[in-house]
Amino acid sequence: MSDFLSAIKDKATAEKILEHLKSTKINVLLIGGTGVGKSSTIDALFRSNDRRVDVRIGDKASPETMEITQYEMENLVIWDSPGLGDSTEKDKVHKSKIINKLHEKDTNGQPLIDLVFLILDASNRDFGSAYTLIKDVVLPNVHDDDRGRLLVGINQADQAMKGRYWNQKENRPEPRLADWLDELAKKVKERIRADTGLEIEPIYYSAGCILDGEVLSHPYNLQKLLSFIMDRLPKKKRAAVAMHINENEQNFRSNDDKEDYTQKVEFSIWESIKAAVIEVLGAAGKVLKDHATDPDNIKAAIGFIVKFFVKK
Repeated sequence: MSDFLSAIKDKATAEKILEHLKSTKINVLLIGGTGVGKSSTIDALFRSNDRRVDVRIGDKASPETMEITQYEMENLVIWDSPGLGDSTEKDKVHKSKIINKLHEKDTNGQPLIDLVFLILDASNRDFGSAYTLIKDVVLPNVHDDDRGRLLVGINQADQAMKGRYWNQKENRPEPRLADWLDELAKKVKERIRADTGLEIEPIYYSAGCILDGEVLSHPYNLQKLLSFIMDRLPKKKRAAVAMHINENEQNFRSNDDKEDYTQKVEFSIWESIKAAVIEVLGAAGKVLKDHATDPDNIKAAIGFIVKFFVKK
């Protein structure tokens, strides 16, 4: 393990790995209804300083024909699809655009989209159009091997049950609301399984709310959401995503604490770095990786990786 850690601490090697990560493209497609909080979710997870570039594709003057919106943060690209639910005709056009994006290839001839992230609104339990979107639009247009790269998030947990039973001081649901949200997630999971056979674990969360620069509410369960995002991305791309995690630690502080989500995220980064080392160093990297098993030293390596690679 010490040889592996020494290798990634070597300045020349570290810079090679860093450049490798920076050149790794990650594409995430957001889907869901109008007003579910897609933009606020991405801002809470990834927005950092001035690294976000908004590139809107399509006719800005005609919202009804608006194309998918592209947000670029260096090598992380978020594709925000038009919201569904406005009308049958508009939904038909928007679904067609989603299908086209799912069929798009990258420069290596591989599917462009690495993760499809469906966002629901916890304050609105009518998810019929979302289930249709999964069954009729997403699954028929992704390769069987990529079906595991579908993530379902239930946003605005703090607004469920009309905002009752949310503990503002502790920024978490009280037991009655937590039970209600658990039941909602269970029903969504069961419906998706019945429609598609997929086993998906929906995550309820809140992206928080900022209005005119004033923080009205802080995010909840965002670290859990981030850990699930990492888990569903290709292993070699996880560390590249981690380079764009929002630097506001407050965003990731409040979670349901059912697991150690911070540890899950860190180990996702660790596994991704090991994959990057193999790609950069070849056979030598594989030998080093095979010796990277000492639990006492893995934590030290993760600390260095997060500090050096993620914060760069």
